Amino acid sequence: MAKVLTKKKIAKIESVKELGNIPKHIAIIMDGNGRWARKRGLPRVAGHQQGIVTVREIVETCTTLGVQYLTLYTFSTENWKRPKLEVSTLMRLIVKSLRDETDELNANNIRLTTIGNIDILPQLVKDELNDAFERTKNNKRMVLNLALSYSGRWEITEAIKKIALDVKNGLDADQITEETISSYLTTANMPDPDLLIRSGGELRISNFLLWQIAYSEIFVTEILWPDFNYNTLLDAVTDYQNRERRFGLVSEQLHKNLNQEKNEAKLSKQMV
Repeated sequence: MAKVLTKKKIAKIESVKELGNIPKHIAIIMDGNGRWARKRGLPRVAGHQQGIVTVREIVETCTTLGVQYLTLYTFSTENWKRPKLEVSTLMRLIVKSLRDETDELNANNIRLTTIGNIDILPQLVKDELNDAFERTKNNKRMVLNLALSYSGRWEITEAIKKIALDVKNGLDADQITEETISSYLTTANMPDPDLLIRSGGELRISNFLLWQIAYSEIFVTEILWPDFNYNTLLDAVTDYQNRERRFGLVSEQLHKNLNQEKNEAKLSKQMV
């Protein structure tokens, strides 16, 4: 992942970072590759190739911002229904991207992970993924999480099966909580997304992280994924920074809690 951000771009990113309240986990539905290609009279694969260029810039932007987790909806279970030639092409692009980018991910201290039904991916894709996992497993700066052969309903169904088996083996069903369910999901080792971004303008979540986005802020842009860039991401983050996340509380309760946390932090510093 060669550097794509200029000093001017980095300075703008840093100015947004200085405002604070950066999402810890950003999830993105990367939509619009096919439409981008069609508008230009190009084959769909051209849109996917340009989409990979966008991924490079967004990964670098997120690491510069201080985002800790970035989940990209790379290939859904529904995508298997696309024409065989397009699916085959997408698999080849995934393999090529892994080969081209893993060294840079490692150099930038980024760990690669995946969620989804990886078992049904072609063996070559699985081999490249396993190699990338192994080479980046100790990296700490950011987790780049690819949703591959993934759908939210598939994930929840698999979690229910595992819970049912554990209940059969002695787990007390009355003790099952939201936290219990979360621990059975493929995202068990990461926080829920703070911000969900969708490119391409469609107003749906397309079976993506159905459990995890219960309280995520949502940002939809008309910009197609190949045209999405660091400015678009900063627009989404700035919008997020200006929102009030109440989690069911009223504003007065939220402000009271925040003031209490600030006072406790101030008292803690005085005691040191």
